[in-house]
Amino acid sequence: MNDKATTGTLHHVEIWVPDLQRAVISWQWLLQALGYALFQDWSEGRSWRLGATYLVLEQSSALSADRHDRCRPGLNHLAFHVESRALVDALAEQAPAHGWRLMFPDRHPHAGGDQHYAAYLEDTDGFEVELVAADMTDQS
Repeated sequence: MNDKATTGTLHHVEIWVPDLQRAVISWQWLLQALGYALFQDWSEGRSWRLGATYLVLEQSSALSADRHDRCRPGLNHLAFHVESRALVDALAEQAPAHGWRLMFPDRHPHAGGDQHYAAYLEDTDGFEVELVAADMTDQS
């Protein structure tokens, strides 16, 4: 694994969640399936790392709401590369057992357009992730 940071790459993303334990159920499964490893763990938070970048979930006492609204100003979603269409499909199939729901099921896996193969998932707290197939020629 290359841990060397490159100028311009993300250092970390921190997401404040209303219920850390509930969020960990969803995010830990997803991040580990994408190759992230547990990085930090403390009473109010947890983080996972892949290369030089890490993602933090924190339950802060300074939260001003109990649910994320991706349609308000701020973060809409996080998009992750996934190595193949087959893995996008497998993750989308497994996601509901881990607290995620498939968004736009009537247009899946082409909700982003005919040339875009992805799964759009939303967790219980309203956070959205997009899992994008990196190998658009894979027909499996």
